[in-house]
This record gives sequence, C-alpha cells and structure tokens, in this order.
Amino acid sequence: MRVLMAMSGGVDSSVAAAELIAAGHDVVGVTMRLWGGESDTGCCSVSDVEDARRVAQQLGIDHVVFNFTEDFNRHVVDPYVDAHRIGVTPNPCIECNRHLKFERLSERARVLGFEAVATGHHARIIHLDDGTPRLARAHDRAKDQSYVLYTCDRDELDRTLFPVGSMTKDVVREKAVALGLRTATKPDSQDVCFISRQGGRESFLGNRIPLRRARVVGTDGQPEGEVESVELVTLGQRRGLGGPGGGPKKFVVDIKRDGEEATVVVGPREMLMTQFEVIDNIVWPVGQPDEVMGAGLAVMVQCSAHGETAPATLQINEGRLHLNWFEPHLRVSPGQSVVFYDPTDTYVVGGGIVSASRTQ
Repeated sequence: MRVLMAMSGGVDSSVAAAELIAAGHDVVGVTMRLWGGESDTGCCSVSDVEDARRVAQQLGIDHVVFNFTEDFNRHVVDPYVDAHRIGVTPNPCIECNRHLKFERLSERARVLGFEAVATGHHARIIHLDDGTPRLARAHDRAKDQSYVLYTCDRDELDRTLFPVGSMTKDVVREKAVALGLRTATKPDSQDVCFISRQGGRESFLGNRIPLRRARVVGTDGQPEGEVESVELVTLGQRRGLGGPGGGPKKFVVDIKRDGEEATVVVGPREMLMTQFEVIDNIVWPVGQPDEVMGAGLAVMVQCSAHGETAPATLQINEGRLHLNWFEPHLRVSPGQSVVFYDPTDTYVVGGGIVSASRTQ
C-alpha cells in the first residue's frame, strides 16, 4: 500500500515510519509546516522539520514538506485567540488534528494518489462485529491520544494507520534505539507549539487582543485581589489569582466579563460541582446513536487529554445534547472538549464542546 507518513520529528512518528516500511508498504514521509512564527515548544520548530528529514534519510524514504500555515492560522491560531477574547477555553491540539493532520492532509494524500495516511499517534482503530471502524484507546493507556482525535470520521478512520498504537512508549524507544534513529531519546512535546516558553500565553495574546485587568472577589462580593488579564483565567483555576496565601483553598467559580469591568469570583471547590453539562458542536464519527433520542446513552466521559473518565448518560433534551453525570462532577470549562467512550471505556463513540450557556 502507498502510505503518506506524517513525520513530526518525534520518536513516535519515526518508529511508525519504520514499522510501515518493515510491513512492506511504499512510504513517503511528510512534515507539515504549520506555524510560521517563533516556536521553541511543541512540534513546529525548524529543528523538528530537520529531525524528520534526517530520519527519513536514515530509513531510505523520500521526505517532503507541506506548507499549511494559512490553514493553521485560520483553523487553530485565530480560534485560539478568539476563544480567550470571549472567555472560553480553547483546545488547539484537537483543532489542529481535526483540520490539518487529518482533514487537510487526507485531502492532499488523495490528490497525490496515496491509499492511506499514517501518524505516530498512540491510538488504535478497531472494527466491531458489523465491520464498523472505531477509534480506540492505545495499548499504552498512559500515552493514549484518542481524546485529541475524536473528530476523525468514518472515512478518515478507513484511510488512517496508527503503527505505534499497539506499543508501549518504552517499546517505541527501544525500537528507535535498535534502529539507531536520531530521535530515539528525544523528549515528547508537551506544550502548544505556537506559544513560546519565553513569552508564554500572556505575551502571545497581548500582541493580538487587549488584555483586561479584573478584580477578584469572594462569593460574598468582598475583594480578594486582582488579576492582570481576565482573558487568561479559566473556570476552576486556583493559582495566580492575586489573593493572599493561606486559608481555605479557593477556586474560580464564575467569570463576569460584561461591561467595562471584569470580575473573577472565587469560592470553595464544592461550588464547581454539577450534575450535567450542555454539549455543542457534537461529532458522531459513525452516526448518532438512537439512544440519545430516548432513554439516554450510557458512556464514559473524558474531559481533558490526560484526565480520568467518569460515567454519564447522553440525551437530547429540547433539541440540545445534555450530558448527565452519574455522580456530581467538577464543571468543565466552557469551550473544552469532552469525549464519549463506550461503557467499557475502549473506543470513541463521539464528542463535543461544553457550551458557554446552561439551560438549568
């Protein structure tokens, strides 16, 4: 099979390429140039492109670079900035996977005559008894990346390979060492690629939107301190709120951005507990399950890339999807993605984004 292998310059995609070659596939490596600005984190630096090129050379395969910077700005960077401006929590890695690493890359692969696209993500594709493909958790649960891939639709699942999804990270590194790959000991990227360590979010956003100071008050309205930028505050935040140390722990329980003056309200953790969330921008990779229109669909729900899952039911209520937790759960910050897994917590059923508006 002719496979276009997305090579980020990391160890996972390097070993994934080697696995495809060993399996007899005709492989071409591709690195996507996404962020055109300063970068010292993530997977967009000049050194990452060079690492990918050198690994492809070591493996004896062709390597190309696709320039997707305009798409990246439009689908990832601009929405990231706008989310902070309006007060919701963005998920840039999910949007990058949705629009660039799958939608855009798959489109280019088809045009060039490739039968499949492969990545170094830690995830698997399984098939149910009826042949339906499902995005499933990686063998190495600690490295599982299915959460950030939940937007992959059936067509993409049919044309995608995850060669390292059935390996532990230790095995991936062992294989890289055995092959003498230059990325064998390279650390994993952890941060948003377009946010530099030196400047951070505040500098990045401050160059693009006005950042407003906000007062911090308790639930009784009494002053607790202030923050330099309300655009950087998220629901549930505990640190960096400008208040005195000591005393009971306090968390952000509300953020008011109306009018000229912004206010951050802090209170005890229990004020963040909820029994439900309203979900927008819903994705059902292989179709909406019938149960959501009836008694409810039982699922396990993950609220962050490395978060624990918790049981809930999904039900359409007055035209909107409600996520009803079995037990009271910490509120998820509006804008954050939640991903639904089957009751065994094995494969993705769907996902969506927590709404900024609540109906009860």
